[in-house]
Amino acid sequence: MSDWPIGFSTGCFYQRSIFDVLEEIQRSGFREIEVCSFPKHLDYHNEENVRRAGERMRELNLRPFSLHAPLAPSIDITSPDDGARHASVAELVKACESAALMGVEHIVLHPGPEREGRPPQEEFVLRMRHAAESLNRVAARCCELGLHLVLENMLPHLLFGHVSDMMYLLGEIKNCDVGTCLDTGHAFLAGEMGMVINKLSGHLKMVHINDNRGDWDSHLPPGEGRIDWPWVLGELKRSNFNGQLVLELHGGEHEPAREVMSRAVRARELLSDIMRREA
Repeated sequence: MSDWPIGFSTGCFYQRSIFDVLEEIQRSGFREIEVCSFPKHLDYHNEENVRRAGERMRELNLRPFSLHAPLAPSIDITSPDDGARHASVAELVKACESAALMGVEHIVLHPGPEREGRPPQEEFVLRMRHAAESLNRVAARCCELGLHLVLENMLPHLLFGHVSDMMYLLGEIKNCDVGTCLDTGHAFLAGEMGMVINKLSGHLKMVHINDNRGDWDSHLPPGEGRIDWPWVLGELKRSNFNGQLVLELHGGEHEPAREVMSRAVRARELLSDIMRREA
């Protein structure tokens, strides 16, 4: 089995400044990281802090592999309201520009809004068209910045939560080559892990690694939920995946960073053991 690099998402520390956790991440042996864009963690509107974060990561020999684009009820690139939609695109473009300033290589984006359910067909088609137009604008800016845009499969109860919706949007992006990110927790909750891996395989650049027990998106470390990790890694190998694994775990707001990283290290060891056994 391939010995894929295993990185770490700072999303579990979204309520804390990135400057307070980078050293603990580095001490835990991680080298590739995905940066969370939550303002309390790192305000991507503050260019001075963004530059400082990039410099600090380089000092610690950390590679900012990706930045997760912002998620908020106000960010809706599918909105029928022109003003709201254009403001949402501008917000995502700003995050992309900050990612480039920080030295990030990939930006991970949910292709739909954080809203539940599917609207009537006429509205759904309209929103799909708006999403395609918006994603083309974001993709064009990513190309200008030298960033790789990566679309992530969403939770099944959300708008565009079916992988077929995401694949349609992927095909509608004309400006540059756009990749995909498999979120294992989302795919498991959708009950279609194998299908999602298969459909994303030709575009797959990275995998968000997290576990759950089939009830909610709990972002448990691998081995603490119900996902069959030897099978998942085997499927990734069979699909010729050649990218980055990123642990995307839950962390309590007041939980010491050392305890969070201890769980991450155990998760990394479990995945590494599986890869060694299956080699």
